[in-house]
Amino acid sequence: MYVIEHGQGSPLVLVPGIQGRWEYMRPTIEALAASFRVITFPLCGEPDSKRAVDPGMGLDNYVAQVLAALDARGIERAAICGVSFGGLVALRVAACHGDRVAALVLASTPAPLWRLRRRHQVYTRVPWIFGPVFLAETPWRLRAEIRAAMPERRRRWTFRRAVLRTFAAAPVSIGRIAQRARLIDGIDMRRECAAVAAPTLVITGEQPLDHVVPASGSTAYAELIPHARAVVLERTGHLGAITRPDAFAALVREFVIEATSGSDTAA
Repeated sequence: MYVIEHGQGSPLVLVPGIQGRWEYMRPTIEALAASFRVITFPLCGEPDSKRAVDPGMGLDNYVAQVLAALDARGIERAAICGVSFGGLVALRVAACHGDRVAALVLASTPAPLWRLRRRHQVYTRVPWIFGPVFLAETPWRLRAEIRAAMPERRRRWTFRRAVLRTFAAAPVSIGRIAQRARLIDGIDMRRECAAVAAPTLVITGEQPLDHVVPASGSTAYAELIPHARAVVLERTGHLGAITRPDAFAALVREFVIEATSGSDTAA
C-alpha cells in the first residue's frame, strides 16, 4: 500500500475526496504538516494506491485502507480528517473502529442521507460520455467560491495554474469518480453518527458558495453525532481545505489539541 507522510507531531490521517488523488490536497497537507504527522494516500482503486477495490465491500474498502495506513506506520490512534467523500470514510472508521480514532474532522461531507442530483445520476451511468460535460461544468460551479477565497486576481491565476499542473501530473479518472458517486448515492449514515464516540468537528464553507455539497446537509452531522460542534470556514464553499489551507489547518489544530489534551494519540 502506498502511504504518504509529512510533518511531525501527533498523527493525523487525511482521507482525500472523491477524485481519489492525494496530490490535489497538497496545500492542505503542507499546512497541516506544520502541526501534525500527516498520513495520507491515494484512494484504493487508483493506480498508485496498490490496493484494488472489492465490489462487495462498498465503503469498507476505504475504511480498511485507513486502518492499513495506521498499521503500516505503527500508529494505534490518530485524528482522522475526511474531506468530502473522504468524510464519509472517516465517519465510518470512527463508528466502527472507535478505538483507533482520537478525534474526527468532517470537512464539506455529503449529508447523512445523500442523493445525487438527477443530472449527476445520468452522468455516473455513462461517465465516458458525460464525463467531459461534468469537467467542463466544474470551473463555473467553483468560480464564485474561488473568487471569494482569493480576491486577488494574481492569486486566483496562481491557484488555477497549480491545479492544471496537478491535473497533468495526476489525472483523475471519471470512471472511478462515477463509481464512488454511485456508491454513496442513497447512503444512510445516521446509524454511524449515533455510534461515534470521538470528539467531532464539522467544517463547512458558506452555504451560498458550496455548489457541490450543500453546507446545510453537512451541518446535520453536528446534530446527529453526540457532542459534535460545527464551524464555518468563511469565504469558502466546498474547497476551503485547499483554497484557504492555513485557515483550515488552524481550525483543525485548535480542535484536535483541545480534544486530545492529556491523551496520547500515537502508538
